[in-house]
Amino acid sequence: MPSRKTGAKPGARSEDALRAAVLAAALNHAPFDGFTDKVLERAGKEAGADAKALAKLFPNGAMSLVEAFSESADREMEKKLARAKLSSMKIRDRIKTAISARLDAMRPHKEAARRAAAFLTLPPHAALGLKLVYRTVDSMWRAAGDTSTDFNFYTKRAILAGVYSSTLMRWFTDESADEHQTMEFLGRRIEDVMRFEKFKAQLRESAKGLPPLSEILGGARGK
Repeated sequence: MPSRKTGAKPGARSEDALRAAVLAAALNHAPFDGFTDKVLERAGKEAGADAKALAKLFPNGAMSLVEAFSESADREMEKKLARAKLSSMKIRDRIKTAISARLDAMRPHKEAARRAAAFLTLPPHAALGLKLVYRTVDSMWRAAGDTSTDFNFYTKRAILAGVYSSTLMRWFTDESADEHQTMEFLGRRIEDVMRFEKFKAQLRESAKGLPPLSEILGGARGK
């Protein structure tokens, strides 16, 4: 009896599976040795990936390995958020839930995540670090229901990047029970943002009664 076609590409599936296997092997070594080309090579051997396959799956060596780790954590975060019913929450709770979900995704490999963050602080890797943070916070906002297409699209992501990054640094040093210190820190950062947003709204409301800036400057030049 002929096998039923699924429409999927076996090669693509095998590559994804092999990449995941290499990443899993690397995460066993990264807490001790960091993210290096040697760790990638060792993980490749353990996962059964030859040098040619490894170069294809991780074209930028250790940088690609860190990127794969971040993408894996993002996917896990997205799965958690899809089950969280964010639409019924206030915006501050959506953001807190999103950041908590990202931390949950990394928790089994917290020390590896710390080493990955250290890797991304190095000047040659800074651009990759910015790209990965942007991807993460963009996924958070989309899961939270953000549909903005104007300037707010970028400001929201920039603000969330700051909140997420600072919370991540606090999480790395948190040894409290249930990591409650990180959650308290996150709550304070979100409150800071909400107060700032309220202040901006008040400024916009106050500015409605003012004459246009062109009139103010024109009057000043006429004196």
